[in-house]
Amino acid sequence: MSRNQTVELKSARSLMWTRFRRHRLAHVSLWIIVGIYLVALLADVIAPRPAGDYDVDHPYAPPQSITLTDPGDGRGFGLYVHGYTQEFDEVSWNREYVTDEEELHKLGLFVPSGHDYRFLGLFETDRKLLAPEDADAPFYLLGADSNGRDIFSRVIYGTQVSMSIGLIGVVLSLVIGVTLGALAGFFRGPLDTAIQRITELFMSIPTLPLWMALAAALPQHWSPLQVYFGITVLLSLIGWTSLSREVRGRVLSLRSEDYVVSARLDGASRFRVIRRHILPSLTSHIIASVTLAVPAMILAETSLSFLGLGLQPPVVSWGVLLQEAQNVRSVITAPWLLIVPSAAVVIATLALNFLGDGLRDAADPYGGAR
Repeated sequence: MSRNQTVELKSARSLMWTRFRRHRLAHVSLWIIVGIYLVALLADVIAPRPAGDYDVDHPYAPPQSITLTDPGDGRGFGLYVHGYTQEFDEVSWNREYVTDEEELHKLGLFVPSGHDYRFLGLFETDRKLLAPEDADAPFYLLGADSNGRDIFSRVIYGTQVSMSIGLIGVVLSLVIGVTLGALAGFFRGPLDTAIQRITELFMSIPTLPLWMALAAALPQHWSPLQVYFGITVLLSLIGWTSLSREVRGRVLSLRSEDYVVSARLDGASRFRVIRRHILPSLTSHIIASVTLAVPAMILAETSLSFLGLGLQPPVVSWGVLLQEAQNVRSVITAPWLLIVPSAAVVIATLALNFLGDGLRDAADPYGGAR
């Protein structure tokens, strides 16, 4: 090496980020997940109507399309939606909706909606991101349910519950799994044996029957908020086993490393060695594991709510929306009731899985960059 040449040193975090950026699918998934959580955070602004707001005049209203061109009748250029004309089938007596080409409702940005809310808990307003300028005009981007409630708004509000349950549940599982795994791997002996037998007990029980049994044990008189926290804790008590096993294996391999032995010889306590020297070495692996565990939590909540054992109305989640759409009439006459929340679950789950794969590959020091 010549005298003028320099060596560029990068931290482990910088190298991990460089490898992650080369994983195109994971990089795109990261922005999708950021967008989903922004939607959950700004649900009151994005949703045109409150989740429980119903309209008895428009049950099972089909999705409306937005007109982007000038209608040419003097209304001016802008965004419009067509109104509905309702007809009854004389044979089946079903209500049918026909698009009224003559009826147009102009949409506006940040227009008053008549539904007050506190923006991020800071101040009260009724402005919506995109809504009809006439607050009484029908506006169903993704259709309506049997009570005339806007499915788009309900899916937006359901994002808050489903995504937060996945995040909070994983955080609780992270604390339990990392703590038990680190203690078992570092101390070994009887403590390791006891923790491993408990872990094997939880892993040997079929997941879905265990979810159903624990969810059915929740008191019936609990409020929706108490059920929400109960389901979150329930999922956390079941989802820590695989992470605990992984952390235990990594701690077993690290406890004999030179820097760990040096810390012990320097007089550091065992808990300090675990907290300051071993766990920081597992940060990348833990982040990847957590990212892969979030979709499992979301699917678990969706499954329980779909079976009627999880969250119940008036709480709105993706699982609750799927549970409400499981009757045959909804699937035939209003397929959007099933398609829209299912698409939300699929998109969030796939994005989180791809993000977890990218983080896992980026955190692997022996894996090649993609």
